Formats: sequence, C-alpha cells, structure tokens
Amino acid sequence: MPYKKPKIEKIYYSIGEVAKMMDVGTPTIRYWENEFENLKPYKNKKGNRLFTPKDIETIRFIHYLVKTRGLTIKGAKKKLKENRDETIENYEIVKRLEDIRQELIEIRDGLDENTPLTSTPKKEE
Repeated sequence: MPYKKPKIEKIYYSIGEVAKMMDVGTPTIRYWENEFENLKPYKNKKGNRLFTPKDIETIRFIHYLVKTRGLTIKGAKKKLKENRDETIENYEIVKRLEDIRQELIEIRDGLDENTPLTSTPKKEE
C-alpha cells in the first residue's frame, strides 16, 4: 500500500494570510471583527490576530453575504441573527456548486485542445 502524506493544516493564520485568501484588505477583516460578535480571533501577547480555520469559515460566510449577495453590514448581521440556519444552508449549496464549477473548469482545461470531443469519420475521396 503506498504511503500517503497526511494533509497538514495550520492551526492559526495571520490576518494577512486571511485577507489574501478572501481577496480583501486587512482593514476589512478588522472591521468585520468589530461588527460581527461571532468573529473573535485569538490575539497573542503582541496583539497580533491569529485566525483558526473556524474563524476563516466565518469570514468566508460574511464575505459571501456582503460581497457576493450584496448585503449591507446591518443586513448581514440581521441575516445571521434571524435566518442563520437557512442562510448557512444556502451558503453551503453555493459553495458546493462553486467547487463543482471549478472542478469542471479544471477538467476542461486538462483536455487536449487538439483532441475533438466527438469523433466524426473523414470522407474518403
């Protein structure tokens, strides 16, 4: 049986790493931290914010509500309080569809451009 390397996942991510993942600036992450009570990253002795994978998932969800769905901060807070379960379910569906789309794009890009998708017989002259 071949040896599989275990996937190593970081325990904490810096605010810069998280901002890069979300394609937003670090001030945006800090602002969201102040506005959303369920986003509380760990702070070390220096005061640096360290985000867990759970924090990152929360940020992805906030990003989805604010950037993708176009809600205001106030609207996103309301959505999280009132319809949290339904909103999370919709978010997970969208996330799965985006993953499938990305997989299909990778498959398409992996196909040789010179290989026809359907074979048509050549006419003999």
